Amino acid sequence: MPTIVVEVMPKAELLDPAGKAVAGALHRLGHESIRDVRIGKRFELHVDGEIDAALLETAQQLAADMLSNGVIEDVISVHVSGSAADGVGEGVAGETR
Repeated sequence: MPTIVVEVMPKAELLDPAGKAVAGALHRLGHESIRDVRIGKRFELHVDGEIDAALLETAQQLAADMLSNGVIEDVISVHVSGSAADGVGEGVAGETR
């Protein structure tokens, strides 16, 4: 089944409390080389049929309007994942903001 992946991250200028907590835990476990952690969201949109440019544009719009909070988050990428990527191209992506 073709899948469109949407990746959303907190805006770079905002504090990421969950990421800070994970980074602190990693440091306590001895992983001192890991400087920072940012935690985001990944959405997988499983679709029927082929993924074309129009469907990717729809996914971009959904990502901007519904899957992310534009005040505190950026849509990092919208791309095709899995075997369907052979027909469209892995990494068909772009920042929507």
